[in-house]
Amino acid sequence: MAPKPTPVDDEGYLLDPLDWSTQYAQTVAAQENIELSEDHWDVIEFMRAFYQERQVAADARFVIKHLSLRYGAGARARLFELFPYGYVKQACKIAGMKRPRAWSTG
Repeated sequence: MAPKPTPVDDEGYLLDPLDWSTQYAQTVAAQENIELSEDHWDVIEFMRAFYQERQVAADARFVIKHLSLRYGAGARARLFELFPYGYVKQACKIAGMKRPRAWSTG
């Protein structure tokens, strides 16, 4: 029996972030032509923890602040190296967030 498909919206974002799994992240990353590295997983784990704590997706500025502990002033550039087509388009989708509607798509 084939696994049950994970429910997503018309743009491919999870309808329920609780349906997320590492397998889901790997599948979506492959579709985005991203090979997940330790830094990708660091961002994804931060985003997932932020969501669990606050029940809202982390705005990119929170992720950049998190990355600044390791990359200092280069944190913003590093985020966009990891997810070159944008934080919302790739990072949020891979981390299993609903598509953010209230803030920038950067």
